[in-house]
Amino acid sequence: MKKWRLTSHSISIHVLDDDSLLNILHFCRPALLDNDDVDDRQILQGGDWDRERWWYKLVHVCRRWRILMLESASYLGLRLLCTYGTPIAKMLEHSPPLPIIIDYIDDCRDIAAEEKVIVLALRRHDRVRHIRLRTSALNMIKLLVTVDQEFPILEYLYIEPLTYDDVGLTLPESFKAPSLRHLVLVNIAIRLGSPLLTTAVGLVTLSLQYIPPSISCRPDELLQRLSFLPQLETLGITFYSPVFNRGVEWQLSHAPFTTHVTLPNVRWFGFEGDSAYWEALLPRMTTPLLEKFQIRFSTELTLALPNLAQFMSATHKLRFGSAKLGFYIKGAILWVYPPESAKTYALSVAIRCGHLDLQVSSAVQIFNALRPVLSAIVGLTLEYGRDTVSPDWHNEADRRQWRELLGSFGNMRALHVPNSLIEQLSASLQTDDEESPTDLFPELEELSYSGDLSAGDALMPFITARRDAGRPVTLARRDVPLSWYWS
Repeated sequence: MKKWRLTSHSISIHVLDDDSLLNILHFCRPALLDNDDVDDRQILQGGDWDRERWWYKLVHVCRRWRILMLESASYLGLRLLCTYGTPIAKMLEHSPPLPIIIDYIDDCRDIAAEEKVIVLALRRHDRVRHIRLRTSALNMIKLLVTVDQEFPILEYLYIEPLTYDDVGLTLPESFKAPSLRHLVLVNIAIRLGSPLLTTAVGLVTLSLQYIPPSISCRPDELLQRLSFLPQLETLGITFYSPVFNRGVEWQLSHAPFTTHVTLPNVRWFGFEGDSAYWEALLPRMTTPLLEKFQIRFSTELTLALPNLAQFMSATHKLRFGSAKLGFYIKGAILWVYPPESAKTYALSVAIRCGHLDLQVSSAVQIFNALRPVLSAIVGLTLEYGRDTVSPDWHNEADRRQWRELLGSFGNMRALHVPNSLIEQLSASLQTDDEESPTDLFPELEELSYSGDLSAGDALMPFITARRDAGRPVTLARRDVPLSWYWS
């Protein structure tokens, strides 16, 4: 290894003037999210807050650096991080009055022992900039009562109890955060008219996940609240339990609402709930810059989605190229990626149900509504993720449903089938006397599969029929890693 040594031509960093040194130090601050971070959960949680300690060692380099950095704390974005093992009382006593970050989300560690020091940090409400708490419902109850006043500089709030039971967790009505930019609440009761929401008009992220049944969140109320959030870029709404069609339909027929809201800056929109609620929102929302669209449905025997494709076609940012459709133990999910990337999805459609036949039948209804937009997909990869499960999970969907599902991707050129689905799909690819081999996948050029070489034998009748019809398809064997999204 080459060793560097000072020479007469070497220049010490200490000869730099203060402005130049500050600019260098400013570039030392790491990003909380890396460019490769595409996980939805990590994005909503704001990344790696432990990196906020970046300046701790630098202020000990020398007296000049320490004075310069502390005098320029705002420019450098210096923060005090309160997390596991932090001697908060000592830190608050001996450190400069910098903004405070409170971060306790490690699933493997209990914060019960940290409860007193967390409360001590929360009581410095005028200095708290970020809060991220993920703990048991019992611990959360004790902590939430301490946020009972205004937090004037709070910008980021993430609260998630380690339970999805309806335990009645709520934020105090006296809690306000006028500078709030990012709000993520999981299974926390908050009224749409809460002072926290009405005062935080600069929200960039609003994610209300698993809204408890006790909270009224009618479509008109939600739209009216969103109309006061023009800077919103990320919007997520998830209901703890389905909103019954009857209630939404009653409102539309007896108390119709005319509110229409344009969200000019929303790039990421996610929703999980009843299809009737969803369809009530769609005609009354416009998101012209939408780039990432995420929808989840619980099991519904009948899905009526007449407004879905029209809503998606209203934005030119949603562009589709390839897709992955997976069938897993707890549900099925479709990821659609833009032509230029297979890393960050543009569309995600999930169906929460266990049986394969229900997954396929639900997907058929959804994909039929999405045919106009799914026609842009040229490559589709199928996944079948299961380990050892009970035999009754593997209910076979019938041939007609499989053909209808796959027919939604009318312009597909490449299809990959996993070994575990070859038997079912090979039967679905066969034609009867009234069908042409080119009726399904008229543009298909390549059919690939995973598994042993012999697994492809079941696909040969389809390959032969396409060749005889003058539209040959290449058969190839490829190994594709399994996502295991829902195990």
